[in-house]
Amino acid sequence: MAVKSSSTTYMKKFLLIPFSFLTIISFAQSNIHYAVKAGLNSATINGEASNSLSDLIELSDGILSTQYRTGFYAGVTVQVPIAEGFSIEPGLYYAQKGYSMQGEYQIKGLDFIGLNAKAILQNDYIEMPVLAKLNMGAVELFAGPQFSYLASSKLKTTAGALGINLLNKSFDVSNQFNPWDASIVAGLGFNITENINLHAAYDYGLSKIDANKSLKAYNRTLKLGIGINF
Repeated sequence: MAVKSSSTTYMKKFLLIPFSFLTIISFAQSNIHYAVKAGLNSATINGEASNSLSDLIELSDGILSTQYRTGFYAGVTVQVPIAEGFSIEPGLYYAQKGYSMQGEYQIKGLDFIGLNAKAILQNDYIEMPVLAKLNMGAVELFAGPQFSYLASSKLKTTAGALGINLLNKSFDVSNQFNPWDASIVAGLGFNITENINLHAAYDYGLSKIDANKSLKAYNRTLKLGIGINF
């Protein structure tokens, strides 16, 4: 009798697992939310980025300062509740990254002419984050991994002196960069209403971005945006 009772108990526990799983799935499906999100990126490349970009420009003796590139991002997300106040949020975004450099250049043979020059590296990605989100009423905290694919990479250079535009070129430099990037995303959000949300996040790149993966250069991006839930 004891063996039978023990077997019955284990059977009940075993059957409880799929029923519990089905309950969670049913709960998630009835509470799934979709959202459209967009905002501004302030992006740069941390590490050995200045040297690699200046090598692509056919000028010499440059005095450069690195600056953030301001771009935008936009995409959609799906919020899947797992427990009360906790959910998983996969998403798909288009995001503009890269960075800019500007300063003065001296062209060989024309050293008496000081050029105000600017170079902008435009790296545009398709991003796929999978975030864990903790909802604390009006405030949300989120973090998780993100995988990105480099859709395009262009280097735009301009230079001028005395109000005259002496250089205006654009180069496709996609072959200079790693097509894949992995990063960690973390941030917080604030629910203005039930359907409108403001959020800020920071992307910390983990993958070396150059094609040969030999330079210690990584994406770094600050995001500020708004989301509309459906």
